Amino acid sequence: MNKKCSDRFGRWLEDKRCEKMRRKQTADMIECKDFSFCYKGQEQNALNNINLVIRDGDFLGITGNSGAGKSTLTYAFSGIVPHHFPGDFYGAVKVNGRDTVDVQTEELARFVGEVFQDIDSQMVSSEVEDEILFGLENFGLPHDQIGQRLDEVLSMLKISDLRHRQISSLSGGQKQKVAIASILAMQPEIIVLDEPTGELDPQSTIMIYEILKQLNEEFGKTIIVVEQKIMILSQYAKRIAVLDEGKLVFDGKSNEIVDQQELFDSLGISVPRVVRLGNRLKCEGLYGGPIPTDVDQAETMVREVLGC
Repeated sequence: MNKKCSDRFGRWLEDKRCEKMRRKQTADMIECKDFSFCYKGQEQNALNNINLVIRDGDFLGITGNSGAGKSTLTYAFSGIVPHHFPGDFYGAVKVNGRDTVDVQTEELARFVGEVFQDIDSQMVSSEVEDEILFGLENFGLPHDQIGQRLDEVLSMLKISDLRHRQISSLSGGQKQKVAIASILAMQPEIIVLDEPTGELDPQSTIMIYEILKQLNEEFGKTIIVVEQKIMILSQYAKRIAVLDEGKLVFDGKSNEIVDQQELFDSLGISVPRVVRLGNRLKCEGLYGGPIPTDVDQAETMVREVLGC
């Protein structure tokens, strides 16, 4: 994000940040306690006995193979499970201290903003501008603020040129940016994104994660991202949770994945190549320092090994 856009975005969220600093926060934004869920008509649970706490200001990355239950878990955070996908619901999921079974999704949407993996299913309008305006108008935002927020998110995501485009004419990556813009315009406290960069090129991927990083670090937003790209998660997420066949098999700090190569390999999840290289050099007795999790750290490691 360039400085001009960053400054405008900062002013845009300043009131929210000050408000958040003034009020006392609950310790946990989301808590899953012994949570299991089985979709109606299915024999096997999509999720089994999930115990997970996501704290105020966390940046959590969720990963795992296809069918591991990642999307179902995010649906539980926003109340889509069980309100829109019926099934057998066990245990509890609480958002800001309230049980999602007892809170309608419309009310949760004021607090939790979610970008789905299936972008087309999320679109409700035919034009980009109307898509972003939809939620703002439904929530009764004052008219003088609506235009400002629209301009801000279009600029922030560098899609101002798409403002009057038809949704049907957009590429998959452009639709993803529009969906993210629609959620950011709502200014939820918790932002959930399911595979947000699947259709994006590397440059756009970094741009999205830099925006999420700013929202998390400067404005205290709680970020939850389902992502297959372990390298990008290890660079931006504070914590990583791994699901396998509906079970939570790992939950720890991002830098702890350097000790989990065996687990990741057993699940068929590829750890970052820099981690694999670091572990190999350490096993060969060529390196004794910390295992890198990004390219800059890997460069330092290689220079040390080569003595340059």
